[in-house]
Amino acid sequence: MSETVHVDLGDRAYDIRIGERLIERAGAEIAPLLHRPRVAIVTDANVAAAHLDAFRAGLRAEGIDDVSLELPPGESTKSWAELQNVVEWLLSQKIERRDVVVALGGGVIGDLAGFAAAILRRGVRFVQVPTSLLAQVDSSVGGKTGINSPAGKNLVGAFHQPSLVLADIAVLGTLTERDLLAGYGEVVKYGLLGDAAFFDWLEENGPLLAQGDMAARAYAVRRSCEMKADIVVRDETEQGDRALLNLGHTFCHALEAATGYSDRLLHGEGVAIGCALAFELSARMGLCSQEEPSRVRAHLKAMGMMVDLTDIPGDLPRPESLLELMGQDKKVLDGQLRFVLARGIGEAFVTSDVSADKVLDVLRDSAA
Repeated sequence: MSETVHVDLGDRAYDIRIGERLIERAGAEIAPLLHRPRVAIVTDANVAAAHLDAFRAGLRAEGIDDVSLELPPGESTKSWAELQNVVEWLLSQKIERRDVVVALGGGVIGDLAGFAAAILRRGVRFVQVPTSLLAQVDSSVGGKTGINSPAGKNLVGAFHQPSLVLADIAVLGTLTERDLLAGYGEVVKYGLLGDAAFFDWLEENGPLLAQGDMAARAYAVRRSCEMKADIVVRDETEQGDRALLNLGHTFCHALEAATGYSDRLLHGEGVAIGCALAFELSARMGLCSQEEPSRVRAHLKAMGMMVDLTDIPGDLPRPESLLELMGQDKKVLDGQLRFVLARGIGEAFVTSDVSADKVLDVLRDSAA
């Protein structure tokens, strides 16, 4: 059984399928998109070892041929060098504009392969097959693709919507606990930014999700995708509402840069810390009661997640340097840092009216 969330973008509309064993049924799902029975798969070595054979068997069952490229795992793969590698490989495989590229993997592979598809022959269709919780609830949906630059994260990219997303929740069982919880950081974000009832549900059911309850995982992925799809349809290229999806990310991206995009801090871990800090900042600015950040911190801690700068292993730059790193963020507008803050759980909004001193105080206290 699978459920479908529709992303209604007119002639670029597509479906997100959510359920178990979708990788084994991949051929039947992808076949209607194909002009010829052949796809090009981009994946990484870890995902290939766990899922590539099953995915290819699903394609072969429908008579679909494939070629595949395995890349090194990790955030450092979202680079100029690997982008060139993927594009040149796709050209060598004679991938045409009417063909389909498949991104089989987590957020790194989805972002990189999607960006390669966006610029190859000025735009080739692609299918997202996200294999991490983070990718299933966030990066595979909405058409943001890109790579990191030495200047910062995701600063080079394009909006290029997938033609289909296959979120197989059964594969989440192959994730490490740390990777699963990193993805949970993005799940919590949805409740915090716009659905207090979903956050209530997570407080009760988050532990079940972490323990492998399929019904809990299916609901969390579906609700997250519904919320993201709704926002993307309203504001595809982030002129307004879509910026809400960046709750926690201004802090997060600075922390990722400060830790060298290494496995010292996974993206979803940075999002969790960033959400805790954004709610703390909101309370100190008088936007919400102190109960709200306390509740956010309590839930994240109950789930075994990072909430403070001191939870990140190793040394970090001084708070002043972290504030400077925030200035490189994509959300800077006319030189003004924009933050996603909250009037309460489920009530986020975007503002540039934030004093640097208040941000520094929050960073200093979190680092103390």
